[in-house]
Amino acid sequence: MNSAVLVSDRIRASHRGSLALAAAGAVLLSAKVVFVKLLYQHGLDAVDVITLRMLTAGPLFLAVAVRTWRQTPRLRAGDLLHIAGLGFMGYYASSMLDLIGLQYVSAGLERLILFLTPSFVLLLGILFLRRRVRPVQWLSLVVAYAGIALIFQHELSVIGHPNMVWGATLIGISAVMYAVYLLLSEGLMQRIGALRLVALALCVSTVLCLAQYPLLRPVGRLLELPAPVWWLALVNGTVCTALPIFMTMVAVRNIGAGHATQAGMIGPASTLLLAAWLLDEPITAIQLAGTALVTAGILMLSFLQPAPRPDPLAH
Repeated sequence: MNSAVLVSDRIRASHRGSLALAAAGAVLLSAKVVFVKLLYQHGLDAVDVITLRMLTAGPLFLAVAVRTWRQTPRLRAGDLLHIAGLGFMGYYASSMLDLIGLQYVSAGLERLILFLTPSFVLLLGILFLRRRVRPVQWLSLVVAYAGIALIFQHELSVIGHPNMVWGATLIGISAVMYAVYLLLSEGLMQRIGALRLVALALCVSTVLCLAQYPLLRPVGRLLELPAPVWWLALVNGTVCTALPIFMTMVAVRNIGAGHATQAGMIGPASTLLLAAWLLDEPITAIQLAGTALVTAGILMLSFLQPAPRPDPLAH
């Protein structure tokens, strides 16, 4: 009896630990947008930021890709082409659009728009895969989108950046592209493994990001960046990108995608707090109400539908 109780306690402790790991990973991923904003304050743009991110995070992804390369099943030429396409769309093009849009909106609004990705997965499934949707799922979408509309209208009236609508549109397109990536990666991810697929797709994105830089910017620009910029970039690429990816993957392996996703609901709220602390972005009652609506809508959706096996990196 005592042995059974001990095993049960260990299982519960392991579950709590994995939930904490998933929540911590969500907080670190949410902090990424804040560090991007800090880099923007140093005069960098989206091309600079994504290049610095991949310079610092890329070696970690490469190490994982090399480690998992010989796992079974062996990759075929068709698999490699599939991975290359996923890496281009899900991590390169989508991330570029997100970073460009982030120049014109607040950190909190950007994170909430990306947080709608599960709803875009549902809508794309309806349009192209003929998936059936229950009325309560439509309700969850209405709740989530009402929260976004509330915050967007508030920021438009208070901040009124001339390119704010354009920025939010780019981030929305980025989220839709990521949702397409999730749908297209489902079968391959189940066959070759999530860690292997993500590492290889991110290696593709790293190559594309580094290859585009000399075409768009003078390479010497990177060498002239001051030390504080490199420190911010290092934190952004390792602590806020690579580390939370692996943390989330461990959590998904231990407790499943559903529980890990629900633990990640802390992300938007943590973004608001970090943005207020490090960027002096104000927290208003309307922002809190909108964030609560979006979180509630996506939480409802996560309970109501079996999500595709998630890729832990959301930009």
